Amino acid sequence: MNEADYSGPDRRRGGPDRRNPEQRTKILLVDDHALFRMGMRQILEREPDFDIVAEAEDAREAFTMAVEQTPDIVLLDLSLPAPGGIETTQRIKREVPSAGIIALAVAEDEDQLFEAIKAGAAAFILKDINPDDLVTIIRRVRAGEYLINDKVFSRPSVASRVLKEFRELAVYGQEAVPIFAPLSPREVEILDNIAKGMTNKQVAYALTISEQTVKNHMSSILRKLSVNDRTQAVVYAMKQGWIRIPED
Repeated sequence: MNEADYSGPDRRRGGPDRRNPEQRTKILLVDDHALFRMGMRQILEREPDFDIVAEAEDAREAFTMAVEQTPDIVLLDLSLPAPGGIETTQRIKREVPSAGIIALAVAEDEDQLFEAIKAGAAAFILKDINPDDLVTIIRRVRAGEYLINDKVFSRPSVASRVLKEFRELAVYGQEAVPIFAPLSPREVEILDNIAKGMTNKQVAYALTISEQTVKNHMSSILRKLSVNDRTQAVVYAMKQGWIRIPED
């Protein structure tokens, strides 16, 4: 699948109310080449409802800016210097789960694609993408779509690796390797507890995290699965085999 496959409606029709600041899309640009960041900024600033809230040239700055600015979208170069784009994606998704991360790659690399979906990227695109396609992808990710799934399942070898690792993942929690299908192990664990009838407060106590953290994860889960409430999320996850059916 190439970037042209990310088709969508004319972005100038409908969409968010560009006069409403709450509906504007906050974007963080992460790339170690200033010229490339400048080019992306010039393209994206043409869109009245896009706000470039920060730029970062390395992993540490990217993480700091993500936590401070809580962007809706992070455009992140996977070729960042050590610790690299994959680890940076993982860290940002752990701390800002609502952020949609669009991974930028220089070539179609199945290993990078596999690691990107594990890390939680919402889309995987090449850096030579057409500007109009980039804008369309940002809008779709902002709307909650996980375009990387289309990339993965168009490549049987990558899809097989993702499903095999997800099924074999036996230990949930923050220390587990993140794996998106499209949920992280922590989100699967939270849904597992909710399926048992726990409230957010009870889940927080059981997992030794704050109730607000549970709420943040639930917002991310509903967004990823495109469902309206926790019951629908639990049913959907059960059908996919991501969580266990509670025993009576």
